[in-house]
Amino acid sequence: MKKKMISVILAAALAGTLAGCSTELSNEYVTVAQYKGLEVPAPAQTEVTDEQVDLVIESNLAGFATREEITDRPAQTGDVVNIDYTGYIDGEAFEGGSAAAAELELGSNSFIGATEDYAGFEEQIVGHNIGDEFDITVQFPEEYSQNPDMEGVVAEFHIVLNSIAVETVPELTDEWVQQNSEESETVEEYRDEIRSTLEESTEDSVRAELQDSVLNTLLENTEVKKYPEDVVSAQEAMFTEAYTQMAEMYEMELGEFLETYMQTTEEELNQQAKEYAQQSAVLGEAVKLIAEKENLEPTEEEYTEGYAEYAEQSGYEDVQAFIDEVGEDALRSQIRQDAVAEYLVDECVQVEQTESAQ
Repeated sequence: MKKKMISVILAAALAGTLAGCSTELSNEYVTVAQYKGLEVPAPAQTEVTDEQVDLVIESNLAGFATREEITDRPAQTGDVVNIDYTGYIDGEAFEGGSAAAAELELGSNSFIGATEDYAGFEEQIVGHNIGDEFDITVQFPEEYSQNPDMEGVVAEFHIVLNSIAVETVPELTDEWVQQNSEESETVEEYRDEIRSTLEESTEDSVRAELQDSVLNTLLENTEVKKYPEDVVSAQEAMFTEAYTQMAEMYEMELGEFLETYMQTTEEELNQQAKEYAQQSAVLGEAVKLIAEKENLEPTEEEYTEGYAEYAEQSGYEDVQAFIDEVGEDALRSQIRQDAVAEYLVDECVQVEQTESAQ
């Protein structure tokens, strides 16, 4: 009996060992210790509220607003004015304080508001006529996250009022719905349509959060043997090229752009590029192993569909031009990763987070 019991225990232990090994995958670059049953934080589940539906509908209606130019009266609250303005502190124009042909809805509280000692920017435009040039004095808020250096500062603005207009937003009616929705006929149906769209968007966000989580956890369960240097070099180049192009858009040298807008240096950027490239390469190797093991490699038809989908998301009408711009290898890698991430989400274990864990 003892021998039989020992045999059973050994068999169970061996079965457990074999089961554990069965999910380990390896190639010359990485070893994936585990990819099934990865534990990830359960995303917070949020319900779509009536307020969210209302906000989307208001935004949609605003997109169909009509505008009427006003020429026979001064500006008043609710009008949309077109202005040129220049801001001064102690008589000197300050950076970021000037604009030409800026549109502003009076009463929207988009610009500097009132303080105890000074009226708000928008209030001081009310009562002026087209063509008026005038000066106003305002005080920046005591807490001004957009530019902490301006907190509490008193500034003067020279303003030119170019035009005044009134925007009329259509009412939500069955007729408006019938003219502007392909799915709904009534207001009630339209509200349901918007709610369904928001719910789908929420579900997509939750799914995307889970995909990020499982890929990060997959990396934590992947041991690096060595890096595929050609892949790392290509990823590094792509990373730095993106910032180089941004600098060119601002007509700046890369170093100047990084210090001005990113508060970093080229040396730090290169380090970030290396870390990103190595992590990306390791993830790519792990993904390839799982795709091969679980028969998840997309078909050529699925790759083609993926190219078109990514091109559309990036605003390209010409799919081939998009492929040429991004690179077919990079796109195939991303589409394969999407397929594996979907599989890992289905296989993962979502762990509810306690307040202490959060």
